[in-house]
Amino acid sequence: MMEEINYVNAQTTFSVSYRKASSHHMKINHLHSSYEFFYLMSGQRRFFIKDRTMVVDEGHIIIIGPNVLHRTTDANTSQYERLVINIHSEELAWADRISPDFINRLLDHEYLILKCPPQTAMLIEELSRSIIKEIRDCNPGFEVYAQTLVFQMLILCSRHLLNSNAYSTEVQNPAAYERIFEVVRYMNSHYMQDMSLPMVAEKFYISPYYLSRFFKEATGFTFIEYLNHVRVKEAKQLLENSSMKVNLIARKVGFGSITHFGRVFKQVTGQAPLYYRRKG
Repeated sequence: MMEEINYVNAQTTFSVSYRKASSHHMKINHLHSSYEFFYLMSGQRRFFIKDRTMVVDEGHIIIIGPNVLHRTTDANTSQYERLVINIHSEELAWADRISPDFINRLLDHEYLILKCPPQTAMLIEELSRSIIKEIRDCNPGFEVYAQTLVFQMLILCSRHLLNSNAYSTEVQNPAAYERIFEVVRYMNSHYMQDMSLPMVAEKFYISPYYLSRFFKEATGFTFIEYLNHVRVKEAKQLLENSSMKVNLIARKVGFGSITHFGRVFKQVTGQAPLYYRRKG
């Protein structure tokens, strides 16, 4: 049995996604300009973030910064329940007025993995259930109410981080994947160059079949999917933070044609490139 609730506000600066399912591989492309707060309420999930794979279980909170590539897939157990909140930095402006250093302890990382002690975990669970109820019921003022509950969760996580140096999880990097993560790191730093699966396989002295099979298993992405995501991530940042022309950006990040760049960019982000130029 699957239950799913999704909400995105009109400004696309705040979204809530709840899912209770027996199996799910994240197919949507997770490349966004917001902070993501992933709370695993039950079960177990495999996370690929940036250049590593980890298995997280019930009670873990994963905080992922803007434009950090990640994907989740099934782990040892397929039954799970999770809450995902995406919130743009402009919705967090209140933190600067209250205590910037306090909340920024959570936000100054590309990603952070927390597992709070039982008393705090119980409060976070209660807040999560209340957020889900607000989004489900849609009573007047539900978005503001849900955001205040999210802020309470952030404060609890910040307190935990302040009082403890421990933010750990089981990190699964099987020996079979080590070569793959070398390839991932190479792609992260050489994405602008001409690159294909056979070329990279030859460079790392492995067969194209091995690379294709284990790349997908380790990261959740196919080789070309991941390469496109890395290139689009860099292009998106250039669009938002520079005045460079779109055709020059396309070439700079490794696309051979502006048409191909535009098509892939929209597949990955859901928007045309100029959407981010206007937002920047």
